[in-house]
Amino acid sequence: MAQSFTLPAVIVGVGLFAGFFSLGSSMTSAVNEYKQYDRTVTVKGLAEREEMADIVIWPIQFIETANDLTALYTTIEKKNEQIKAFLINAGFKGDEITIAAPNIIDKKAQQYGGTDDIEYRYYATQTITLYSEQVALARKAMNAISKLGKDGIVFNPNQYDVPVEYIYNGLNAIKPAMIEDATKKAREVADKFASDSNSALGKIKTASQGQFSIRERDKNNPHIKVIRVVSTVQYYLTD
Repeated sequence: MAQSFTLPAVIVGVGLFAGFFSLGSSMTSAVNEYKQYDRTVTVKGLAEREEMADIVIWPIQFIETANDLTALYTTIEKKNEQIKAFLINAGFKGDEITIAAPNIIDKKAQQYGGTDDIEYRYYATQTITLYSEQVALARKAMNAISKLGKDGIVFNPNQYDVPVEYIYNGLNAIKPAMIEDATKKAREVADKFASDSNSALGKIKTASQGQFSIRERDKNNPHIKVIRVVSTVQYYLTD
């Protein structure tokens, strides 16, 4: 009777062994495949380009003094018209020019210091602002406006109080091409890394786009903007 159980037991044992062997092989293969996918490389790609600003905000500020307030306002209005005429003759439209109310200080109304030796009682600062998309034309006018000094207009020598602003609004139009360029450069770096490590580059695991930055190219050319973006991409590596 004992021998009658021997053959079936052997068959069952062989089957179990084969099953465990197959399971072990599958698990080993799965682990190896997991380790294969666990190998990655993270790289960055930079895209950068220069663009001209498409909007200029140019505050033109001049100074006027007087002892008679009515005469002061009359002089300011006259010089406002002179500057406006200069800008229109330069090629700008009237709706691109804004004239603010003058800022007038009555020095005798000041609560500190003596007022007996004051030469002019009233001190006025007047600002005319040009807001235009004609950036090149504005820069040309900036080089010529000093001619108005011959007409008695005293411009504010402290330009830090009224800086010219240059704005670039075309970012949305160039974003797709710049992101594509940054991703392409990231892949070039990853390809080189994979080649040097005797590996092959696989699919993208993760990717993130950095923020776009816009800055002046240099202090002498604030109208030229440098736009840049960095993309970070993680690739799988395979043998």
